Amino acid sequence: MTNVVAAAVMVAAVSVFGGEAAAQAEAAPTQPADPMAAPEIGRFTVREGYKVEAVTPRLDNVRFMEFAPDGALYISRPRFGDIVTLRDLDKDGVYENLTVYVEGLEGPHALCWHNDALWIAAQGVILRSVDADRSGIADEVIERVSGLPRDGGHWWRSLLVTDTHIYTSIGDSGNITDEQATDRQKIWRFNHEGGEKTLFASGLRNTEELRLRPGTTEVWGVDHGSDNFGELLGEDAERMPYTDWNPPDELNRYEEGRFYGHPFVTGNMVPRYEFREREDIIELGMRTVAPAWRFGAHWAANCFAFVDPAINERTKALPSECSGDAFVACRGSWNRSARAGYQVARVIFDKDPKLGGNPCGLETVVSTLAKDEAGGDVVLARPVDCAQGPDGMIYFTSDLPTGRVYRIRWIGETTAPRE
Repeated sequence: MTNVVAAAVMVAAVSVFGGEAAAQAEAAPTQPADPMAAPEIGRFTVREGYKVEAVTPRLDNVRFMEFAPDGALYISRPRFGDIVTLRDLDKDGVYENLTVYVEGLEGPHALCWHNDALWIAAQGVILRSVDADRSGIADEVIERVSGLPRDGGHWWRSLLVTDTHIYTSIGDSGNITDEQATDRQKIWRFNHEGGEKTLFASGLRNTEELRLRPGTTEVWGVDHGSDNFGELLGEDAERMPYTDWNPPDELNRYEEGRFYGHPFVTGNMVPRYEFREREDIIELGMRTVAPAWRFGAHWAANCFAFVDPAINERTKALPSECSGDAFVACRGSWNRSARAGYQVARVIFDKDPKLGGNPCGLETVVSTLAKDEAGGDVVLARPVDCAQGPDGMIYFTSDLPTGRVYRIRWIGETTAPRE
């Protein structure tokens, strides 16, 4: 495989706006005198018992993040073509030390830490990187999988690395395109060397992140619903009674050999109008796996983190009843007459395995949508990714309007787990 270190790795640490990052950030708004100032937090709506804190200075275009066991935080910035490493060296809860882990990549996006290596999904490739001396700068970056689909309307690539396999996918090149004959809209599985390509699941629209449910080999992901549901009925930008509420975003458990509906069947097993004349539309519906949970329409429920029961038991960072639940970053709507989403939500899983242990409820933990004096919407943050830190707390990124990483801290009373 090709070693891309020479072209991709920066040879010295830089500050947040040093070196090439500074040139790319010149168009960004002026930095406040206090780089940790985050006045937007005061306007978040935060559920009782939780507190939101800024843990990084402004960092533009932050998307995906991954923690190493030693607490180092890796963040991908697709527009800048880099991955940065942040550390809290003085243990004050703020990640003030930044190095460029690797640069010169094309659209780096999903990240996955496995066996002392950071795996990276970028345009058309999966990379494995190593930082042997823990300097925060990659020593080598090796291409493991190449020749994957790239670009298109949904170019974000998911990535999951387990003890045995690499899983990756890329979404619809458009909105509801029939791409059954291509490698898009599917999860592919490879061995760790990039061989043994196997179709794992199909019928995805845009799943940006895959994760294992803690303590299992179950593969889960959040899939975006399609746009313009009511277009063929004559909707326009001011009248969207059907598109406003359809289709929902989905939380799916992806299983080998299963089909998840896109582009033909969506949401609560509803066929798309565009494919109603297909002779096999009933058969496609019979094959489709319904979502394990449904979010609101066009919330852009993006990425998520399971609360690992083992970490939660060790750290006591969250109420015990949160163990096994998922915190989901919802980036917010565009294809809707009224804004929706813009939040970090907790999907509650039934704790009784006799009843299946499936998702059974949802509550908003942090809302990042506010109102101005005239009653208009103000987007304070667009949550992109969630991760559970080694400290047991939940972190989330926002790429707009201010790029930053936030931490959700539990400060309320701890309640007993539900029986």
